[in-house]
Amino acid sequence: MGKLRLYLDNCCYNRPYDDQNAIVIRLETEAKLYIQEKVKEGTYELVWSHIIEYENEFNPNKGSKALISAWKEFCSIRVEGDEKITGDIEKIEKCGVHGKDAVHLACALNARADYFITTDYKLIKRSKNIGYFRVINPIDFLILKETSDEDI
Repeated sequence: MGKLRLYLDNCCYNRPYDDQNAIVIRLETEAKLYIQEKVKEGTYELVWSHIIEYENEFNPNKGSKALISAWKEFCSIRVEGDEKITGDIEKIEKCGVHGKDAVHLACALNARADYFITTDYKLIKRSKNIGYFRVINPIDFLILKETSDEDI
């Protein structure tokens, strides 16, 4: 079995730059940073897409914009927009997800991602019927992966 392939959306990449006063945001930040360390170690494969790049271009914080952009170098799979993506967007929109979220999900589908990791709770709820991969919060991903590989 190969490495798990992960797609992190812009909400997830930006979580460390959000206000860390709320405990849930701090925990999501720690979970996301841990996942990225595992990517650097080679435990997981990371997907990058044209829509991540596009959204990050509009990031008003130049520091976080550059730090997020640097993750492109750690990605083993890069997805560009093409006709296949357009077809996948249409499939995903039929499941009730639209706009940039549908583009992100279509890119993850095209990359054959195992997990789509986001901190967008509305997207997680709307994606329950996608069925191609699991759309999950970074904390829930770690609970699932870190406890399934070890005896507790």
